[in-house]
Amino acid sequence: MVAATTDCAPRHNGDRTSAARKITAALCALLMCVSIAGLAVGAADTSLWSGLLAWAQGEDLTLRDEIVLLHIRLPRLLTGLVVGAALAASGALLQGLFRNPLADPGIIGVSAGASFGAVCAIVLGAALPFASLLGAALLPMFAFAGAWGATLLLYGIATRHGRTSVATMLLAGIALSALTMAFTGVLIYIADDAQMRDFTFWNMGSLSGANWSKLAIAAPVVLLALGTAQFLAKGLNAMALGEAAARHMGVPVQLVKRLTILCVAAATGVSVAISGGIGFVGIVVPHVLRLVSGPDHKHLLVNSALLGACVLVAADVVARVVIAPAELPIGIITAIIGGPFFLWILLRQQGVVDL
Repeated sequence: MVAATTDCAPRHNGDRTSAARKITAALCALLMCVSIAGLAVGAADTSLWSGLLAWAQGEDLTLRDEIVLLHIRLPRLLTGLVVGAALAASGALLQGLFRNPLADPGIIGVSAGASFGAVCAIVLGAALPFASLLGAALLPMFAFAGAWGATLLLYGIATRHGRTSVATMLLAGIALSALTMAFTGVLIYIADDAQMRDFTFWNMGSLSGANWSKLAIAAPVVLLALGTAQFLAKGLNAMALGEAAARHMGVPVQLVKRLTILCVAAATGVSVAISGGIGFVGIVVPHVLRLVSGPDHKHLLVNSALLGACVLVAADVVARVVIAPAELPIGIITAIIGGPFFLWILLRQQGVVDL
């Protein structure tokens, strides 16, 4: 009787592992589709299929097709995959750390610090003696330095006696973002029209400046950060019950906090540096997946990276064709999608909507 009862015991309704794995498989298929679209669609009438057919037959691509496919669209596609994965996974990490579905990489001042670094490069960069040596790398380097500087300052403020306060970090991040944006505003005020225009377009976000050299710098940093984040999944799951409970379970809470912040700062900092300000990906993607497949970070981080890559590449395709041959900034596309979704999250939390 006992054996029969045990065999017939129902499975736990809260176990969404099977659903999460199916979502992972579906997202991998979706990623292949949007990647093909990213290579095939653009203002130029270069055909991806004719290029692949020529390559399969052992023929060389024409010089025009080689430039468009291999030196413009392919690095742009890979950059979109890297940036989208970094922003979405960073959002999932911060939402787990703060235990708040509205958290995103901008909440700890990373985006504001990157914006300050970028405007410094645009407005003051020409006066630096090494500006000519860095060339086009000056702006992403300054943006990355600004992101890291803001993160280190925030971490120093929130850490006392070897422990980092999440609440202090949240409040200090808001204050630091406001202060950094104030300094950014001062530099914009003294900038000329050309400099202001450059910063405005950078701040809207775009992948138009993607190239192999930038990708070679950004991809290893993002991959290392996302790989490290997978080892934090169990710790973040335990911290969902509270820091005290996580400590009793043997989780090194302080180490998990420190590594989470470093991963977010590295992934988001380098992503914002090469693509500009792209909002809402870090909020929308992990929140949708948490509703569908549950809060287990073991699957949530992987699926967030996959869906974030899909969303950003799809947004880039739309940005390239909606007003072709001109190009719409990606930040506008993500804001159109993410803004209403953010309001839906707020109304759902307040009980105004049930869906």
